Amino acid sequence: MGADRARVFFALWPGAELAQALAAAAREAQAECGGRATALEKIHLTLFFVGDVERGRVVSLQALAGSVRTNAFSLDFNAIGYWRHNRIIWGGTRRCPEALARLAANLQERLSAEGIESEARPYVPHVTLVRNAQRGPQRTKLEPLAWHADDFVLVESVPARDGVRYDVIGRWPLLAST
Repeated sequence: MGADRARVFFALWPGAELAQALAAAAREAQAECGGRATALEKIHLTLFFVGDVERGRVVSLQALAGSVRTNAFSLDFNAIGYWRHNRIIWGGTRRCPEALARLAANLQERLSAEGIESEARPYVPHVTLVRNAQRGPQRTKLEPLAWHADDFVLVESVPARDGVRYDVIGRWPLLAST
């Protein structure tokens, strides 16, 4: 990607302990099903994939993110699944918290007003654990992992020698839960 372009997305970024637990689940799923486990430093939950934008537009995306007002929330990662069509093993939740759905919808609405359209499918909160899996996992339950989300981030996917690295380029707090 040229210096004048950035590939970006909005996400929830886990704390170190949760990231380590999800990375361990990814390695276990990879051992069972093959494929490529998501590296610890890339574990995240995408809220909205923006894609390639002019680098100058990043500032407006950051301002847009600052206008989002949604409560902090907790979600329990307790499910594991497999999307055969793209060979992804994912970790997720059986119930999307209302505040998470609102956060994703608020971002989508604001980005759409800026001419950035989303995919025409329902929002499904998940963490990609394994890519290019040869088959789905035997289990469908994940040892429950609690994720307390009190902020969200804008991330740039930066080309690197071994693929890409993810750089957090903005962070915004969620409102305190009442």
